[in-house]
Amino acid sequence: MAQQKLYAGAKLRETRTRLGLTQRAFAEKLGVSLPYLNQMENNNRPVSTGVVLALAQEFGFDVTELSTGDAERLVTDMREALADPVFADGAPPLADLRLAASNAPALARSFLELHRAYRQTNERLASMDEAFDREDRPARASPWEEVRDFFHYCDNYIDAVDRAAENFARPRDDQRGTLRDVATLATESLSKHAITVRYAPEGLRKYDPDTGRLTISSRASPATQTFQLLHQLALITQAQLLDATLDLARFHSDESRQIARIGLANYFAGAALMPYTEFLAAAKETRHDLEVLGEKFGASIEQVAHRLSTLQRPGAKGIPFFFVRVDQAGTITKRHSSTRLQFARYGGACPLWNVHQAFERPGHFLRQLAETPDGVRYLSIARDVAKSGGSFHAPVRRYAIGLGCEVTHASDMVYADDLDVTKPAAFEPIGISCRICERRNCHQRSVPPLERRLTIDPDKRGTLPYQIE
Repeated sequence: MAQQKLYAGAKLRETRTRLGLTQRAFAEKLGVSLPYLNQMENNNRPVSTGVVLALAQEFGFDVTELSTGDAERLVTDMREALADPVFADGAPPLADLRLAASNAPALARSFLELHRAYRQTNERLASMDEAFDREDRPARASPWEEVRDFFHYCDNYIDAVDRAAENFARPRDDQRGTLRDVATLATESLSKHAITVRYAPEGLRKYDPDTGRLTISSRASPATQTFQLLHQLALITQAQLLDATLDLARFHSDESRQIARIGLANYFAGAALMPYTEFLAAAKETRHDLEVLGEKFGASIEQVAHRLSTLQRPGAKGIPFFFVRVDQAGTITKRHSSTRLQFARYGGACPLWNVHQAFERPGHFLRQLAETPDGVRYLSIARDVAKSGGSFHAPVRRYAIGLGCEVTHASDMVYADDLDVTKPAAFEPIGISCRICERRNCHQRSVPPLERRLTIDPDKRGTLPYQIE
């Protein structure tokens, strides 16, 4: 597979602006001419190896940031939007989309917002869901979608919240650098705020500010109990930090802000349960064994998998993972990716992906070597997770989670042991979603790709009832 050239003009300009340097001064420090820097900043030339090294040596820049971030997400999101039949003349070339994402990310986001508004309005009219009552209301993303995109474009890493959680779990006066029981720390901290904790069978978590009583479900697992303690702790003791983060996000509605507050409190809880520095070191030591990490930090398999996908601290990054959770209908309920694989904004995940098979083998980790249409290869693991209601009559919620990374990191994953990652035939072809997947002969295709023309021959039938040109 050919090495992809690195175009990162927007990131170079952002770095230079943050440092307060002119183009001439920046060029001198990077050891290049002014015209050459200008061409790189405008993506007329790729970033050279010498510039990458100079960025690291002169400014301590985490060079992995040049090839990650918003650009790949924007390209994937634009490809999916442009697959809409409204763009009847076909999508622009992939190279043009990459240039737009790198050179004009604000314009790309505005385009996505416009398409989302069009799609939402179209769906509203099609369903006649109070269409006439809402004519004068601007079409905006649902609060859930807006919050999802906030975390998506933050790379699922919120630095200030992450560090605050780590400082809580590892107090500065702890010279040994060892972790105390975080549930005890949370209970003690709540007690200092005149809040008492009790355990009872009803509900999962309930806080009464009038009495200062926090009730946690006695039927929940220890990992869930600790997580809920930390969640409430974040809402009470980290209110100013959460508000400052929400102010920066500038959500369009109070509903979005409140949903995001819950998301940030959840983020704090996960980061306190699994503090960044210790968790990253343990992940490397155990070769990312989810069960061992769960035992060490008192966390569930899902909590560990989700935490692994957030290890994107500048200067101390972990493996770039994708993480997804699907329900039994195949609907994606959680998604994030630090890899080049980006999930579809609409619809479910590719049916060939092993995350859907996890329901068939409960309690087992399923491994898969997969290749996307762009030729990138991944190691993916999947497992079912069940959340009991704690009693016979309580419903059980069932999900499947998927966690994966590019195969170049396979040697750091215990799940790659005895898999032959050098054998091309070992990799199963998967896609993003049927509507934008270019594979012509997929036996699980549910709908034709919107970017391709179809040929229908009534006298000929193959895997599909049509041929994709």
